[in-house]
Amino acid sequence: MDNIFSGLSLIIAIGAAVALIMRIIGQPLIIGHIITGIIVGPAVLHVAKSPATLTLFSDIGIALLLFIIGLGLNPKVVKDVGRTATAVGVTQVAVITILGWIVGSMFGLNHNESLFLGASLAVSSTIIIIKLLSDKKEQARLYGKVAISVSLVQDIIAIALVVIASATTGHQTLAFGSLFGLVIKAGIVGWLIYVISYKVLPQFHKIIADSQEFLFLFAIAWGLGSAAMFAKIGLSSEIGALVAGISLAPLPYAQEIGARLRPLRDFFLIVFFISLGSNLQFTHLGSMFWIIVWAIIIAVVVKPIVAMTVMGFLGYTKRTSFKASVALAQVSEFSIVLIIVGQSKGLISNKFVSALVLVTLTTIAASTYMILFSDKLFRFFDRYLDLFERRKTRDEPIVSEQNDLILIGYHKGGHEFVRVFRQLKKNFVVIDYDPEVIDVLERKRINYLYGDITDIELLEEAGMPQAKLIVSTTTDYEINKFLLSYLEKVNQNAVTIVQADSPEDAAKLYRQGASYVMLPHFIGSEQIGAFVRKSGLQKSEFKKYRDRHLRYLERQFGLMEKVATKNKPQEHLGTTIIKNVAKLTKAKA
Repeated sequence: MDNIFSGLSLIIAIGAAVALIMRIIGQPLIIGHIITGIIVGPAVLHVAKSPATLTLFSDIGIALLLFIIGLGLNPKVVKDVGRTATAVGVTQVAVITILGWIVGSMFGLNHNESLFLGASLAVSSTIIIIKLLSDKKEQARLYGKVAISVSLVQDIIAIALVVIASATTGHQTLAFGSLFGLVIKAGIVGWLIYVISYKVLPQFHKIIADSQEFLFLFAIAWGLGSAAMFAKIGLSSEIGALVAGISLAPLPYAQEIGARLRPLRDFFLIVFFISLGSNLQFTHLGSMFWIIVWAIIIAVVVKPIVAMTVMGFLGYTKRTSFKASVALAQVSEFSIVLIIVGQSKGLISNKFVSALVLVTLTTIAASTYMILFSDKLFRFFDRYLDLFERRKTRDEPIVSEQNDLILIGYHKGGHEFVRVFRQLKKNFVVIDYDPEVIDVLERKRINYLYGDITDIELLEEAGMPQAKLIVSTTTDYEINKFLLSYLEKVNQNAVTIVQADSPEDAAKLYRQGASYVMLPHFIGSEQIGAFVRKSGLQKSEFKKYRDRHLRYLERQFGLMEKVATKNKPQEHLGTTIIKNVAKLTKAKA
């Protein structure tokens, strides 16, 4: 146990040191994790002397990662670009599988290994695409939606391939009896998960979501439990984890589960890449050199060309086609699962596994840079891409959808703001943390997000950096303070309306930069909602309301001097009120 703990601790320490170097030199952390795996593996230091432990952590990590991916499988995203995703995904898999099989056959691989090579190269990494596009805040762009949807279509194909590989015995290409048995078992387990998630869990979701600790524990138990059930019947545990995530995706607390599991996901993502790197052994790669080179070329160059060709035929602009195709230029984590299953069934050799691991790591590293610098790459290749664009292209918005208006908290007058938002005919979303409120929003078909307002990723998903009006009906001073501080960094032009319990808190929130602070018995949600409806979303229009409120606060505190609000900046007014609040507090004491 001490050796396992020491070894794992040393691996994490080396990973942290390499990640620090990557940060200093401005390189993606994924590259650092891969390098760490190579350093701790048998190729260099051979620190990972307990591969079973690292493999166990990696397996848990893959299961959690795919569970979170399943949580994010939003049917609306697939529906928006479903035709494109299906066309690109299926065509790409077919063409690349054939090319991979041809290359493998040319360089001496047997029939099974050639098929595994082609199938492994054909599938792109959902994890890499989502992570890097999220880092760039471009997962909601049209090209981002296309890339993510294509990768999801390919994941479905990869699941089918894993099922087929799992049904093989020995060196047989396929055991149809075993496959039929697996399909029956998978159908039964899948039906059981469906019944529980769609018929039983909705009856208890208030209890589940009411406690964040229980929600976290439930999510892990559901994800890993489903993975264990699928492994028990002879299927991949990764498939079970993905199905578990998909089954919870429609539930209102799916977003919150994903947010709570992200730190755990990030840790296991590190372990996963370290494990990939540690499996790399250079001793077997000499005879596979040209296969590796051609495999990398197919994944990084040919795959994007195939995707651009299909998207160009469907009428997308060359910019959208290029950026979506570049995002698909890597080998998937599902490919690792596929080749591990193939190795366990005796279908492929150990040196072939090492070669595919190297190809996977290399293409992930290459695509990381390609995605991060896709705009610069497009400008460089722009003149050569006219071939992939039709004369008449479809209209493409820069951002597929954004929320102009955001309401935090539905109770305490939130329904009035929703009524105003609908009259303004602007996109809006309601963010709330109460399961009972979510029920109300769902029944009224109001667009909502369930989660903690202090979760930065939730704010970004809601479109806070681009929103024109943000209203917070919560009277929690710390939450409103956090919100105003966040908006000061990412969206200073937004109109911000918050609510306070006391004049003291109102004065502080004005100082933090609030456009208007609602106080009980002064101006409520109905009056401020009417003002929003009349004056629109211009921040300057709120000045008279704000000045009027500041004068009211001054009268409340019994100030003798009149504040010339027109000539004083917002920060100075807030400071004046806070000072007088302090004086009044001392006098009363």
